[in-house]
Amino acid sequence: MLANPFFRLPLSLLLFLLLFVSLGGLLRAEEESAKDAADAKPAANKRVKLASISLAGAFPETTQQVGLFGEMEQNLRETIKRIGQAAEDDDIQGLVLRIRSPLIGRAKVEELCAAVRRAQAKGMKVYADITGAQGADYLIASACDEIVMPPSGSLILAGVRAEVMFYRGLMDKVGVRADFIQVGRFKGAAEPFVRSEMSDELRAQFESLIGDYYDQMIERIAEARDLEADRVRELIDEGMFSAAKAKEVGLIDHVMYEDELRERLRTENDAEKLAVVRNYGKKDVQTDFSGFGGMVQLMQLMMGVEPTRSRSRGDRIAIIYAVGPIMDGASEQGLFGNATLGGDTIVKALRMAAKHKRVKAIVLRVDSPGGSALASDLIWREVARIDKPVVASMGDTAASGGYYISMAADKIYAAPGTLTGSIGVVGGKLALSGLYDKVGLSVDVIARGKNSGAFSSTQVFSETERAAMKQMMLDIYEQFTSKAAEGRNMELEQLKSLAEGRVFTGRQAKENGLVDELGTLRDAIVGAKELAGIDKDTQVDLWVLPKPQSFFETLFEGESIETSAKLSTQLREVLPEVTEPLAASAWLRQLFEQRAATILPYRIEIK
Repeated sequence: MLANPFFRLPLSLLLFLLLFVSLGGLLRAEEESAKDAADAKPAANKRVKLASISLAGAFPETTQQVGLFGEMEQNLRETIKRIGQAAEDDDIQGLVLRIRSPLIGRAKVEELCAAVRRAQAKGMKVYADITGAQGADYLIASACDEIVMPPSGSLILAGVRAEVMFYRGLMDKVGVRADFIQVGRFKGAAEPFVRSEMSDELRAQFESLIGDYYDQMIERIAEARDLEADRVRELIDEGMFSAAKAKEVGLIDHVMYEDELRERLRTENDAEKLAVVRNYGKKDVQTDFSGFGGMVQLMQLMMGVEPTRSRSRGDRIAIIYAVGPIMDGASEQGLFGNATLGGDTIVKALRMAAKHKRVKAIVLRVDSPGGSALASDLIWREVARIDKPVVASMGDTAASGGYYISMAADKIYAAPGTLTGSIGVVGGKLALSGLYDKVGLSVDVIARGKNSGAFSSTQVFSETERAAMKQMMLDIYEQFTSKAAEGRNMELEQLKSLAEGRVFTGRQAKENGLVDELGTLRDAIVGAKELAGIDKDTQVDLWVLPKPQSFFETLFEGESIETSAKLSTQLREVLPEVTEPLAASAWLRQLFEQRAATILPYRIEIK
């Protein structure tokens, strides 16, 4: 202990001096640091990160297979989710959409454009990178802030065109007769097989549809590119543009390569580096399956075994995807991504959602041209029985049976370009006796009952068979129209004036009262929440049904006429010119197998 004041004073002084020296050193260091900073030249050290998402190839509504192949495929639902994630990601300063001719219809185009607009509303700048764009590609690109094309690229805006191939002449040559009955003057599903040219009714249908699709195309481009509608028509009549010409007339913003775009964005953002996150938000696909552990992982993926995911305990909205031609029995999924919509599968999914306590509302997402009248009616009945809000959301097509299963919903949403309506019935068969004669086949018959040959492949309908078939189809038509009138709160005669097989765009259907709102799947989900009394901003779980099939479930599903129809469609995507007649033949076989079908009168593709 130091108690003497003599010792305390020098010690205090020493401590003071040490503190003073230390503070002085710190001050000098700060002054020198500030001087160095002032003398130094400013250097760019900012780093900018862009997200890149490719739109290419087949584009189903949602994942159709679980496991390895499900992770590899691209689909609409996941792509929209990835665009939304990029807009919410603080590390991402811009989004590049690499648009490479995705195989999508007009409703999917609108879904993607809406996703782009939502990203822009959150401050995200979106760039379209196109190379050889056509109609649908360009409509998506036009929603973006800027459109970029390489010097060697081209833009084709050739308008809208529909072509119908007729097989009557070919069938006459090979001795095949198509015998069909249609209920509804515009229900022309069998026309390609019984005529050599369009009927007046079918031609009127196409004139109306193509006219409205063309008008929608004009309006979208004019609004997006700040052009007058008449000027857009002039440009479409020119049709084909090099990259330089497209920029000159105001259809794109920049002619540059992808690396030049990256450099421009780096410079504009005063950044030292610019990083591009390719395939942003897409799951990494496991490709190393070496060793015993890898083999186990591969088998799990093939069987559709997925890791357990934790779920919140909040409210749910069930989204039931009804995609593909409507068939009796269970849904089937082709190896190459072409689904059929099985009545039993959708009914089961509806019942699961209806019974689940946490499910407060159901959204039925329909993308179907129709098919089996029986399966359509069973699905309609299940929708009508549900005591929770049900909202129908129409995709590219919701026609005939596709409209039938939608019309019991509390509210129906469609895209402006949805193909819908087609309230009518068609049925018939092929008579192959002429072909049998040509190839040396003969058929001997023993029969009882005057209508026993109704579905024989050797002869056309007799008078009594035709009368019986027509009466059955009239009964189905009366059910269809009366249920549609009830669902739309219309007088029966008013509904019938819109029926007879007429087909409408979504916009025309809205004008005629066949749908309630024009909007996307997201809009339908918001509508379902409102009907369920849930605030539109409240987060809810989205429960997707039916569960996708695994690879093995797809591989070993039973062979059927539906599987044959799917196979021809898959081949058609690879060899469209060669396989178009095969696809038409499968379409006819589908009509024959279903006896009486509520199906769209034609397949329509607009590029």
